[in-house]
Amino acid sequence: MVMMKHPLFSLPLLLIVLCFSTTTLAQSPAAAPAPAPSSPPTDIIRILKKAGGFTTLIRLLQTTQVSTQINSQLLNSNGGLTLFAPNDNAFSSLKPGFLNSLSDQQKNELIQFHLLPTYVSMSNFDTLSNPVRTQAGENPDRLALNITSAGNQVNMTTGIVNVTVGGTVYTDHQLAVYQVDKVLLPRDFFVAKPPAPAPAPAKTKTSKKKSAEDTDAPAADDGSAAISVNQRHLMWVPIAVATVVVAAFS
Repeated sequence: MVMMKHPLFSLPLLLIVLCFSTTTLAQSPAAAPAPAPSSPPTDIIRILKKAGGFTTLIRLLQTTQVSTQINSQLLNSNGGLTLFAPNDNAFSSLKPGFLNSLSDQQKNELIQFHLLPTYVSMSNFDTLSNPVRTQAGENPDRLALNITSAGNQVNMTTGIVNVTVGGTVYTDHQLAVYQVDKVLLPRDFFVAKPPAPAPAPAKTKTSKKKSAEDTDAPAADDGSAAISVNQRHLMWVPIAVATVVVAAFS
């Protein structure tokens, strides 16, 4: 009889344990979703390498350290940047030896001339005012860049070369990279610079000192002449006295 009561007692207890476990699981909070992986910072060299055909531009960006400047500006500013990227064919059409003839400062200026300090989408080029300011400077005579657009056709002129935008290489609403068919050459490389103004002559104290010495010289000469005359007069006094004495005793 005792063996028959044990199963009857265990069944209700098992049901209670199962109900409690189900309620506890239902009330436990859901696991938080894993955070999305953060996107890596923009790297202009990685973008151009992925696009392909920009070997010369990449080399110039690295040697001038403008690539580091671009990446830093994208991290620390909200205005964005626009880069006009000549491909290798555009650089090969330059006069042989042209790049090697440029100084380090001119190479930096050349790359900065291809950069606009704001993000410009393809549809917003018609909102720009000419001459468009580049990161090379604002000199309207030597660093002017004029842009015209009609629909998706964008043309540029520097006064030396006319350039057409060939298409979009990359855009993320902070950085826009557009391929261009020629290298943007600023007039600054081809227009003679005005000569530097001649320095003003330095004022010296030597001339004043010399003038003072020249002024004193005649006074000294006059004094010497007066002394000589007096000496000649004194020489005649003993002679005159001797003559008077001889005359008195003769």
